[in-house]
Amino acid sequence: MKLVRFVVLIAHLVIVALLASTILNAYFAPRDFPLLNFLSLGFPFLMIVNVFLILFWIVLFKKRALVFIVITIFFLTPIRRWINYSSKNEGSASFKMVTYNIKGSSFKENSLTEIQDLVNSANADVVFIQEIGYEDKRPSFKNLTGDEHPQVVSFYTKHKVVKTGSLDFTENAEGRFADIEINGKIIRFINVYLEPFQLKKEMVKPTSSIDANEEKAKSLIRRFIPVFKLHQDEVNTMKDFIQQSPYPVVVGGDFNAVPNSYEYYTINSVLEDAFLEAGSGCATSFHDYKFPIRIDYLFTSKEIKCKSYKVNRTKDASDHYPVFAEFSFKN
Repeated sequence: MKLVRFVVLIAHLVIVALLASTILNAYFAPRDFPLLNFLSLGFPFLMIVNVFLILFWIVLFKKRALVFIVITIFFLTPIRRWINYSSKNEGSASFKMVTYNIKGSSFKENSLTEIQDLVNSANADVVFIQEIGYEDKRPSFKNLTGDEHPQVVSFYTKHKVVKTGSLDFTENAEGRFADIEINGKIIRFINVYLEPFQLKKEMVKPTSSIDANEEKAKSLIRRFIPVFKLHQDEVNTMKDFIQQSPYPVVVGGDFNAVPNSYEYYTINSVLEDAFLEAGSGCATSFHDYKFPIRIDYLFTSKEIKCKSYKVNRTKDASDHYPVFAEFSFKN
């Protein structure tokens, strides 16, 4: 039994070390240490294993359980980026938003109608759409005017648009901004879709063959690392653009990156994560695989306060769920 406990202890220490390594994404870029960013994908799995191992030590009445509980407390903020329990902020909202990847190139039957109904139910002031789709399958929403430049991402709003433009992204990604006047104040809204990994389910689905699974893992690493490096350029372009903005900023969209990644830390270094401020429950939004992940976000300048944040899971018209949020201006 002592040998089993020793092996489990070593395994637990390794798990904790791997969890701690994800925090290093705040300091090291993918072009320098790409595997750190790859490790961020495993954060929820590692944390689940960590919790089960803590329960193991509790059952055995081992004092080390308390040590690992204290260590886990230091991961509270990284955990809250996935699961949070903030109370709804009081007061009326100045504007409402939706961000939604609709996977427009591969609509299911009746999904366009469901998407339109979902967004209309939010009565939003500004809507971000990613993977907007082909001309004959693009949505239209009540009381909202669409962007005249829809390729990968698009804006819809009921307010005056002062200026629009694009960010310098890669061919398969897109970043668009719109300066929109709401209640006499101009806000710079930035809608992004970062470089996709272009995965298929069979690429990540394990098999009964150890050799085949090993080759799949190597193939995924070869696919992910070049994309991480493209993301580095894209989020640094975003960061520079945000810092140069003459107006408060709201950034949203599909980052194709999870919390605790380099992409997340880079934008969170200059903007606030709306989910951390007002989200309650689980923030995971991409549900096409058995284990859902969070890759859709809304970030804001400090002048803007998130009143509520919700991932709407009532319909699965896309492989993403939409994010509904309400904001106000801080005094």
